Amino acid sequence: MKVLVSALEPSSNLHLKEVLKHTQDVELMGIFDKSLGNPLYDISEMAIMGVVDAIKKLRWFFKVADEMVELAKDADKVLLMDSSGFNLPLAKKLKTAYPDKEIIYYILPQIWASRPKRAKKLEQYCDKLLGILPFEVDFYQSKAQYIGHPLLDEIKVSHSSETDTIAFMPGSRKSEISRLLPVFKEVRKKLSDKKAILIIPSSFSEEKITTLYGDISEFEISKDTHTALAQSEFAFICSGTATLEAALIGTPFTLSYIAKKVDFFIGTKLLGIKQVGLANIILTNYNNTTLHNELLQEDVIVDNLLKEYYETDRKIFAQKAKELREYLGHGSSENVAKILMK
Repeated sequence: MKVLVSALEPSSNLHLKEVLKHTQDVELMGIFDKSLGNPLYDISEMAIMGVVDAIKKLRWFFKVADEMVELAKDADKVLLMDSSGFNLPLAKKLKTAYPDKEIIYYILPQIWASRPKRAKKLEQYCDKLLGILPFEVDFYQSKAQYIGHPLLDEIKVSHSSETDTIAFMPGSRKSEISRLLPVFKEVRKKLSDKKAILIIPSSFSEEKITTLYGDISEFEISKDTHTALAQSEFAFICSGTATLEAALIGTPFTLSYIAKKVDFFIGTKLLGIKQVGLANIILTNYNNTTLHNELLQEDVIVDNLLKEYYETDRKIFAQKAKELREYLGHGSSENVAKILMK
């Protein structure tokens, strides 16, 4: 079976890899990590950061979408993952060109955070909507179903409380690293009696690490996110999937994020986004509680981060992390594979 895939994010490709473990005789076409096959475009070519970067590459993205529609003529099914800015317009183009071709959307857009009207478009252009958060399917009239969360398939470790290690995760994009790492380095100096691990994306080459991170001699380096988090007493993490990974592993952490001012304004003032951390968003919808604090923009300073380390209640965190895991329930990969192969 030939499947046209549009998976632009590194996290989406990790989830796709898990799905493929439960399939047979599937040939991928389209946009995905080159480690999974021979893509039309590797995800490294699709990376953007923020609204400004997206606008600069807009014409090129239109061209890529047209190429995906042409490629789809030979596909048996379509699997779209996350990245709604690209995948939702692509779904419309695909459904217009091939009204009888099944389109599956896995890792749904965050319509619960902003622009809920996208739900109607998703139901119009897609045949199956596979949600990874229990509450998000309530935003749709039909077609949406909760199929579990992929991280519950992928996380095989749990937090060890007997450790004096601090983990630092300044993000995976150049702009994130350049803003957060200088602050993290100062925090590391203040906690010099602790072992410090800098967690770096596994795909980064030594050359890229040197270019992006500079002098990181005061850290031990790890490319194994789950193991490093499990072995850490506490973590300082940039916003993103890593915060939910830490929550499900059970490692106490605080979220830190410094966005471009224009992106932060659009997100908070125009789109009305009030929470950044996925774990907080999930728990708020479940039982109106939160798991961790969120330090954003000017609040990301050394003193605030140290306060988080010393004052975070580990017992409360552990209880809330347990509630989060129980709410999500089970993994999603096998369920997605069954739907894809049916």
